[in-house]
Amino acid sequence: MVLETLGTVDGPYPDDGIGIVAPFDFALDRELWRWVPDQVTLHMTRVPYVPVPVTVEMATMISDEQAVHGATRDLLTPEPKVVAYACTSGSFVNGSLGEHALTTIMLEAGAPAAVTTSGALVEALRVLGVGKVAIATPYIGPINDRLIGFLGEYDIEAVSCQGLGLLNQIWKVSYQEVMEIVRAADRPDADAMFVSCTNLPTYDIIPLLERALGKPVLTANQVTMWGALRLLNRESLAVDQRLFQQARLPAA
Repeated sequence: MVLETLGTVDGPYPDDGIGIVAPFDFALDRELWRWVPDQVTLHMTRVPYVPVPVTVEMATMISDEQAVHGATRDLLTPEPKVVAYACTSGSFVNGSLGEHALTTIMLEAGAPAAVTTSGALVEALRVLGVGKVAIATPYIGPINDRLIGFLGEYDIEAVSCQGLGLLNQIWKVSYQEVMEIVRAADRPDADAMFVSCTNLPTYDIIPLLERALGKPVLTANQVTMWGALRLLNRESLAVDQRLFQQARLPAA
């Protein structure tokens, strides 16, 4: 028989798992996978649906502590080593205290380690030495104001902030539209550019924008995966993005 000729076969080898708690409307699962090496796997879940557009109200509802606690518990069976709350607005809408509370909730639910998109953003800006940032978002004004205020709590100045004013279906924004709003938001005195929202596609255009602007371009999904991989002590596949070039892990 064929099986008798195979002999001993090693593997499969255990992966380092990252649990992802995403908003109910998150549509970019594939984009998150593009940052992770072969030895890392993603386990995805979503917080419950809420019948409201992308507003401050929605950001508050999808970051409800009970919902995030339950979603984290749902992820624990495959034993991820890190759980990431992958939503920018949901993790900055209630300021630094709200972001810290989300991390605490995930740890209390049983996550071995935890990170949020906005928490990872602040850490990435700190590691890169960024004090002034330009911001491009798909949001309406009140959400942009919350982001500016959140960064201000960490003494990070938003020198500009441009939003697309969208209330739904953010994942359908094209790369061209992202590039246009990034160019509109950029300022010479900005040390870096941040493109907000985990539902906004950015992976392929980050190197293009960095070359065009001459500065680091950070995006929501990028910093989320950077933060999670950093907790795993793993490097990303995205060697052509400045965050992963300039904020590499120390050599073992």
